Amino acid sequence: MVRFDASGVNKGRQYVRRKGPAGAAVAGGGGILVLLLSLFLGTDLSGVTSGGGAASEITDADVCDEGETQAFMCFLMGDLNETWETEFADFGVAYEPAFLNLFTGSVSTNGCGTASSAVGPFYCPAPQDQQVYIDLGFFDDLAGRNFGAPGDFAQAYVVAHEVGHHISTISGDADRIRTLQSQQPENSNPLQVLQELQADCYAGVWANSAQDRTVPSTGLPIIEPNDIEEGLAAAAAVGDDRIQEARTGEVDPHDWTHGSSNQRQTAFRQGLLGGGVESCTLELMIEVTELA
Repeated sequence: MVRFDASGVNKGRQYVRRKGPAGAAVAGGGGILVLLLSLFLGTDLSGVTSGGGAASEITDADVCDEGETQAFMCFLMGDLNETWETEFADFGVAYEPAFLNLFTGSVSTNGCGTASSAVGPFYCPAPQDQQVYIDLGFFDDLAGRNFGAPGDFAQAYVVAHEVGHHISTISGDADRIRTLQSQQPENSNPLQVLQELQADCYAGVWANSAQDRTVPSTGLPIIEPNDIEEGLAAAAAVGDDRIQEARTGEVDPHDWTHGSSNQRQTAFRQGLLGGGVESCTLELMIEVTELA
């Protein structure tokens, strides 16, 4: 269990918001894409539907007080941003904090169109947005039969992965991937896998940092030993091979967009053991993709 207290929750209040419902339901071709994307975790949602108008934001200073999960999200976002601010400072680079938007049912983003909760957690890389979105109901699916990955650290892995997409975006790696995809459309899926594995690796970098910190009020470690196992289980649960086999009984690596269970666990572990951005370069992620 990840330990946190009120001071950590308060630190993260500014980074968590509530979003109102989307202005229009997802339908047509966009709806089909949403259903496909719902099979995967951590989608970098650069355009699920048409209609990229500004999101309808609900300012709610008390969102962190609405429940235990909301309080945990606030603690987590504060801790993630603090971790990455320190990491960027080591390189003399200013860090742009990530924000988490909580929604129910559907949401309009500021540059990535409209999405339903069926998409699962996602990051919008549009320059005017660059934020994480999640319907907290996804955590019920994560813990239940769909994925079988319960625990609060499994939830932390999900959010840390999405913030990992933020790191890829502000560092320029996400643009590198998109440029290569436009130049090599036949390699679009393998290139997407690199980006997703990098986000997994960045989640491991955060976990490495959190292992060394304690809760101020108690002096106890934030992360307990079994928490890492929860994170690895979550990474395995959303591997493309596992999802494909569950759906069709067959595994086809050519259709992977996020990586196999083994690859996702390896990427997370690489960030965990390395503890820095240098452990998560796209070149190193290529080596991870060489694993089955």
